[in-house]
Amino acid sequence: MLRVLAGALALGTSLAATALAQPQPIAGPALTPVWNLTTGFASPESAFYDAASNAVFVSSINGQILDKDGNGYISRLSPDGKVVAEKWATGIDAPKGLRSARGVLYAADIDTVVGFDIKSGKEVSRVKIDGAVFLNDLATAPDGSIYVSDSTALKIFEVRNGTASVFVEGGNQVEQPNGLLVDGGRLILGSVGPAPAPGAPRGGGAGRGSVAGHLFAFDRKSKQRTLLTAEPVGGIDGIELDGRGGLIVTDVIGQRLLHVSEAGKVTVLAGFSAGGADFSYIAARKLAIVPFLFSNSVAAYDLTASLK
Repeated sequence: MLRVLAGALALGTSLAATALAQPQPIAGPALTPVWNLTTGFASPESAFYDAASNAVFVSSINGQILDKDGNGYISRLSPDGKVVAEKWATGIDAPKGLRSARGVLYAADIDTVVGFDIKSGKEVSRVKIDGAVFLNDLATAPDGSIYVSDSTALKIFEVRNGTASVFVEGGNQVEQPNGLLVDGGRLILGSVGPAPAPGAPRGGGAGRGSVAGHLFAFDRKSKQRTLLTAEPVGGIDGIELDGRGGLIVTDVIGQRLLHVSEAGKVTVLAGFSAGGADFSYIAARKLAIVPFLFSNSVAAYDLTASLK
């Protein structure tokens, strides 16, 4: 039986950390990596491809996930797996979700959203969010709006023009929120699972494969929520568009990469021996770039055959 860690050790998202740290039976088709980097990362949580710079950025927590220790950093890679700068950006604590907007790369860092100029790697903005406990994933919109999930406070915050507010909140609305993605006028949310009952430990008793997260879409103006699929999806971490109307997601607890069609059909694309976290996807190349938090590695997978 898996031991699910609560609080800080649970990454605020009910991760089955002990199980994710150890090799597990493959839960789906085993894909051979196009490339696999096993050095230079320290608890890599998020990978993001910035098309404008043709660069892949990877956040490394590098320490305890809620410690404000200044040890966190962001690496810059090329899409073919070469390390351009191991510590491209520093001076952060425990960075997780990454996204860019208007030439700035934003990182979710515990209770703060930090921005870095993509050309120089220098910090250009810092917004501390009142009421934030565990900022996890982050999404950006073309108008410069930033959305960030708080997996412990059960909220999604919105940052506009340097000011943060609550976009939507409550376990009945966001469950235990993690993955975020802006798709036009909607904000897509992937939960790790239902919010616990008041007083219950988050994630207690959950085992590998038993976590039932959901995919929702919120209208960015009305905030009306729509369920995108009624099928089991797992403990959702990363979310990306597949380039043809559907979504690709990582089930971090089930250790799988999944495809969710526009009609809501869920297909297993790949199974991993460790938990793939907040991944990136280059649709033009059908290339998924997956950080493995507990194995300190980042690998790329060609999904051409899987997405026939």
